[in-house]
Amino acid sequence: PNKAKEKDEKDNRFNIPIWRKYTLTVQEASKYFRIGDKKLKRLIDENPNADYILWNGTRPQIKRKVFERFIDEELCAV
Repeated sequence: PNKAKEKDEKDNRFNIPIWRKYTLTVQEASKYFRIGDKKLKRLIDENPNADYILWNGTRPQIKRKVFERFIDEELCAV
């Protein structure tokens, strides 16, 4: 029982709340911004060099605060 508790505590140390993360996966960003993941992927495909994207190899990561500013300033509809 103690080993299971220790494992849970260790896992929780690295569980950063989504609103505190610097970058989000497409799935996390989809939930956080309430934008469908297909629309989000389309935005990424159409703007691969956008400031709000950080590429981790071939995987895009969404820079949360930068994307928030992009939505506030550039988008009126998604």
